[in-house]
Amino acid sequence: MGRPSRFSARLAETICSRIAEGDSVRAICAEADMPAMSTVFRWLAEREGFREQYARAKEVQVERLVEEMLDIADDATRDTVTRTTRGGDEYDGPDVEWIQRSKLRVDTRKWLAAKLLPKKYGDRLNLDHSGEVKGGVLMVPGTADPAAWDKAAAGHGAGQKSGDDG
Repeated sequence: MGRPSRFSARLAETICSRIAEGDSVRAICAEADMPAMSTVFRWLAEREGFREQYARAKEVQVERLVEEMLDIADDATRDTVTRTTRGGDEYDGPDVEWIQRSKLRVDTRKWLAAKLLPKKYGDRLNLDHSGEVKGGVLMVPGTADPAAWDKAAAGHGAGQKSGDDG
């Protein structure tokens, strides 16, 4: 029997449940009894109900990733390794490779969480404006003559106040 290419609610539920549990679409679709990735992505484009179900599954997946970050960060079981000196003495030292790998695992999950749920886990830009705006357009009171604006601007640029003739 070939790969399924017909949409079914049961198959959609299986795919979305696996996504929610942390499996990637790539890993799911690599299995012989699952549809090809292109089929799943076509279903996402064509079927609003599946698209909504998939979006909910991805949200659950992100929450699982966040939980995994805590587990990875709190797991110190392999942070040290026993080493032997040339003289035969043993000592415990940091397992730098394991620590760096753990950091990479956390950072990857943080990046995914920020991309998949940006409102909740993305970087927040604090665009707070408080204070005076400096610079801007030079206005000459009492005139709508652009030639006067040019004269005032030329005088302002030379360190003169607008309205000064010299």
